[in-house]
Amino acid sequence: MYIKFLTLIKNNIILAVITILLVLVVNKNSYSSENTKDEAYYYDTLAENWIYIFPDGNRNAAGPKFFKYLIDQDLSFEDFVEFNKRYCPVSGSLIAPGSEPAFISMNEVDSDNKVCGDMYRCCWPCVCDSMKYAKAMEISHKFQGIEERFTVMTIDNPCGKEEFPLEVNRDYFCNGKKMNLDQVFAVDQKMIIGLLHKPTSCNSSDLLAINNHPVVGEQCKIRNSTKEEELISGMGDIFIKLSK
Repeated sequence: MYIKFLTLIKNNIILAVITILLVLVVNKNSYSSENTKDEAYYYDTLAENWIYIFPDGNRNAAGPKFFKYLIDQDLSFEDFVEFNKRYCPVSGSLIAPGSEPAFISMNEVDSDNKVCGDMYRCCWPCVCDSMKYAKAMEISHKFQGIEERFTVMTIDNPCGKEEFPLEVNRDYFCNGKKMNLDQVFAVDQKMIIGLLHKPTSCNSSDLLAINNHPVVGEQCKIRNSTKEEELISGMGDIFIKLSK
């Protein structure tokens, strides 16, 4: 009887140890899967879903399509932010992992305030175009039941334009003269083209740094003072015609 009792205790101890080890392994695997997401993961995921976002393959100036696709997914806010680093709001191009953002300033919607922040972009002309033709707006949205506030880049409703750029798939943006809200995301009649990362109210040091920057400052001054018909780099006049 005593031997059976010891055997039972021994078996229970072995079972408990095995259970603890299994729990640790499962938790470790779960932790690892949640922490293996890197820039390549977000880039590759968007690339794999490209055909669903752009059925005709035309991504010209279609940053709004990326934004709408992402905000409709059941994402955590952290994943939402990271995905929004992997496409250009102005051109609609994917942005390769390892790309550094540009520190820019933008006018705020319906105010004289300047908002500074990071913009992930495919090329420097897109930075200039966004600074001149897009505006910043703070909005809120629930991600997996948690409401978050963040700053977006916006343009006015482009659907009433007589000269809608032919290079852009109008059906992605518009339903007649109204925005196609099945395809794009809008707040207060402002079409959202992307996220402005790490936003802050611009101070004098921020604006000085931007103005003195060789690209965001100097090159953008030249580009933004050039006549539209003479622009031959970046998206050229496509985004400008869409947004002005």
